[in-house]
Amino acid sequence: MIKLFITDLDGCVTHPFLSPDWKAVTRIKELSRLSKEDKNIPALTICSGRPFPYVEAIGQWLDVDLPMLFESGGGIYDIKTNEITWNPHFDNEAKQAVAEIKEWLEGTLIKNYKGTYPEFAKYTDAGLVNPDTSKITLMHQEVLNHVGDKYPMFEVHATDVSVNIILKKANKGEGIRFLSEKLEIDLNEIAYIGDSSGDIPGLSIVGKSFAPINAKSFIRDKVDTVTREATEGVLEVYEQLIAYNRGL
Repeated sequence: MIKLFITDLDGCVTHPFLSPDWKAVTRIKELSRLSKEDKNIPALTICSGRPFPYVEAIGQWLDVDLPMLFESGGGIYDIKTNEITWNPHFDNEAKQAVAEIKEWLEGTLIKNYKGTYPEFAKYTDAGLVNPDTSKITLMHQEVLNHVGDKYPMFEVHATDVSVNIILKKANKGEGIRFLSEKLEIDLNEIAYIGDSSGDIPGLSIVGKSFAPINAKSFIRDKVDTVTREATEGVLEVYEQLIAYNRGL
């Protein structure tokens, strides 16, 4: 049985910079609410590279009451107690490295690529955003070259609109493992949907893995099932999981 359904946000629940499919969002919220009464409906939560304020807001949309992962695996927010637990691997050395990386991003990339801004509220990692995918591709390569040489404890991921520099021990795989232990739910009882390279560590360890059709091709090749586009893809997965549980 799948007891927990974890969804990424950008590219899954929403398309970045576009208004979401509110009809699908509303149905996902309804299923999340019904999961509290029907054991065949997996509970819903979030694992996103986005910072805490964004994840908390979307969690409220979807009526999520379980702990949510933000900054990939950098932090867990428990909405019931209003408490944040930071990844224990984010020590003083990592904190100093993030500060240096953010300074480099501001001084080198952001000023050279018009329309780019940093993800201001991030604490355990560094990120930048630009709606121009061609600029993201160029900046991604520059970040890979810089971080790979100087900061081996970090990994770099990109979406169509962002570049993220993440502590390796605080990626989505590590975050989902931590959440699994916290909730006492086996990884085989968890399903996850993601769409970009940062999702691979999470997709590779869960019982059922999914990607929307808008995901990168190398992500679609790695998952168990490819669904419709975000946001309908997340709803499709939720409905598939419910049908799977009821068929057991």
